[in-house]
Amino acid sequence: MGMTMTQKILAAHAGLEEVTAGQLIRADLDMVLGNDITTPVAIREFEKAGFGSVFDRGKISLVMDHFTPNKDIKSAQQCMQCRQFARKFDVENFYDVGRMGIEHALLPEQGIVKAGDCIIGADSHTCTYGALGAFSTGVGSTDMAVGMATGQAWFKVPEALRFDLKGALPENVSGKDVILHIIGMIGVDGALYKSMEFSGEGVKSLTMEDRLCIANMAIEAGGKNGIFPVDEITESYMKDRVKEEWKVFEADEDAVYAAEYTIDLSELRPTVSFPHLPENTKTIDEIEAMEDIPIQQVVIGSCTNGRIEDMAAAAKILAGRQIHPDVRAIIIPATQEVYKECVHSGYMDIFIDAGCAVSTPTCGPCLGGHMGILAEGERCVATTNRNFVGRMGHVESEVYLASPAVAAASAIAGKIAGPDRI
Repeated sequence: MGMTMTQKILAAHAGLEEVTAGQLIRADLDMVLGNDITTPVAIREFEKAGFGSVFDRGKISLVMDHFTPNKDIKSAQQCMQCRQFARKFDVENFYDVGRMGIEHALLPEQGIVKAGDCIIGADSHTCTYGALGAFSTGVGSTDMAVGMATGQAWFKVPEALRFDLKGALPENVSGKDVILHIIGMIGVDGALYKSMEFSGEGVKSLTMEDRLCIANMAIEAGGKNGIFPVDEITESYMKDRVKEEWKVFEADEDAVYAAEYTIDLSELRPTVSFPHLPENTKTIDEIEAMEDIPIQQVVIGSCTNGRIEDMAAAAKILAGRQIHPDVRAIIIPATQEVYKECVHSGYMDIFIDAGCAVSTPTCGPCLGGHMGILAEGERCVATTNRNFVGRMGHVESEVYLASPAVAAASAIAGKIAGPDRI
């Protein structure tokens, strides 16, 4: 029986010739990731278990991105604990204020993750790295602690869903619209503990930013991971970043999938996820046929849509225009490199002249942490990845998930609006 791409990577890391869906395996890890919220918990479990060393100081990444620069005493204490641990064990990939970025944008950018890797992270959106052709998934802090000490983790080999992509995306439609369309189609539990594997001729029309965004939100459909084939676009992205050799895995022609879907990218429209689940999607055409939905805030950033292509899409729409007086627009470049590119390309001038607030890289408002908390009754259009009750602030606030293009257009209009109407 043939294996899927994910199953081949897991088999290789478990030292097995083949694996099957449902099989329990112990696999070697290429990277263990934590942030300033999850790492302190992992450190406590690490110490409680009596571990005295890490398995490989070059294969652990600790990124201070959620509450940094520290917003209060508790977050300061958490980051201090991470700093002390990183210094004690000489962790190579430690990223703090001034060097850090939002973890799932930073690690690919810095060449720390690569095709063929087996990666765990104590953050649910660790599935992002599947865009590079890696098996990458989120785990709890206890698994992170064991992973840091032993370099291994237990997995149940997942079944897979195959998404055959055809055509190419039209103007003002991006990877965010693709994944929102898919989640709207299969639901938030449609891929529960399954690998979401993307293939087909349409893949070559997707940029690396599109793929990173799509893989990032696999978890919002319940997926164990999302994964793309390695092609020229992938290898071009990794070429000047990754110092080590990578390995390319391909699904067998007779691989077994729990279900298969065909999606014509050319038919997709800008899509918005309404409160309070990512599956509650509507196209911009459906929204324009409804009564206006006034908004009070827009957030463009996060590990989903804070890369330079996202900044460019927002800048294109905001150039020469003004943010609606009733809207607070917050722009968050995902890394220091993205921030610099925004400065050098003139995007920063566009954002500031339009009336936006621009932040240092942080997860901040995405998880209702800081830099844009919503009050009772307020609505926000965000390029983030979750919109459940209270996600960005008050339990009676609302979050609408959208692409950078839709978010920027909405910031100008003062209501949910499509880029074609601005």
